[in-house]
Amino acid sequence: MDARSDAVERFLAATAPDHTSTQDEMADLADDWGFPIIGPEAGAVLRLLARLTDAGRVFEFGSGFGYSATWFLRGGADAVICTEFDEEEAKRGVQFAADGGYADRVTFEVGDAMETIARYDGPFDVALIDHQKHRYADAYRTVLPKVRTGGVIVADNVTRGPIEFANLVAHFEEGAPLPDAEIDAETRGIGEYVGTVRSDDAVETAVLPVGSGIAVSTKVI
Repeated sequence: MDARSDAVERFLAATAPDHTSTQDEMADLADDWGFPIIGPEAGAVLRLLARLTDAGRVFEFGSGFGYSATWFLRGGADAVICTEFDEEEAKRGVQFAADGGYADRVTFEVGDAMETIARYDGPFDVALIDHQKHRYADAYRTVLPKVRTGGVIVADNVTRGPIEFANLVAHFEEGAPLPDAEIDAETRGIGEYVGTVRSDDAVETAVLPVGSGIAVSTKVI
């Protein structure tokens, strides 16, 4: 990382919104567990998107213990459906919600997010995709019909995380092939996701270099 990039990251961190007391506890737990959370820089964008869409319902593919949901709630979302495969993480999320006073606005579904979304009808105002990277494109195609026109789909970890970012740069700059799924399913999954939303006329997409990089797609038709 060069000096300017480091300065920009420090600037974003310094100007990000403060955590609530519950979010502070969540961040401490994330540090203890070595668990990745979206962070306040990207969280501020989630809060903004909830505010701009006047979000009633939000659906998350992969929620951990509900950190990202708290940002949607801070943006005024009425209800967030959280999905998490790990039962212990979901239990901690339920406890955080009870302690934080927002249990009536969050639902934790334990199990496969793709199976969970099949049980829910739309419309959703916002959807967050933050689970297994090789399933991002499938999650997008599944949730898109359930997101209202003017709603937003957000994907996390598109520039950083369990991916080889240089391979993504080469793919989109030079047309280099994505890695084989058996070699690097995470990087391939992110590449396929970004390619999918960029080529879909149903959405307009921008990649924002906050946190681990988020792709924000607004449904236009």
